[in-house]
Amino acid sequence: MSGIVKTPGVVGGCARIDNTRIAVWVLVACWREGLNDAEVLRLYPTLSPEDVAAARSYAEAHPGEIDRDLQDIAGEYEEPIEPCPRS
Repeated sequence: MSGIVKTPGVVGGCARIDNTRIAVWVLVACWREGLNDAEVLRLYPTLSPEDVAAARSYAEAHPGEIDRDLQDIAGEYEEPIEPCPRS
């Protein structure tokens, strides 16, 4: 999928926005918290609207993978992680 890559050793090999270290699961976590795309773009100003659209398309096409990534990340931390802090 254009704009989304996986690289072993970069963000755990999870799907991420090309040329960044921002994993697709991070944006999915934000959307699940109720943030819209404009809010995500404010939180991650290096992303373009096209990056966010690519991440959404990827997440919709690979829901099981994203859910596993979120579960794996949550299992690595004793405290809940907050990938989409509200400022």
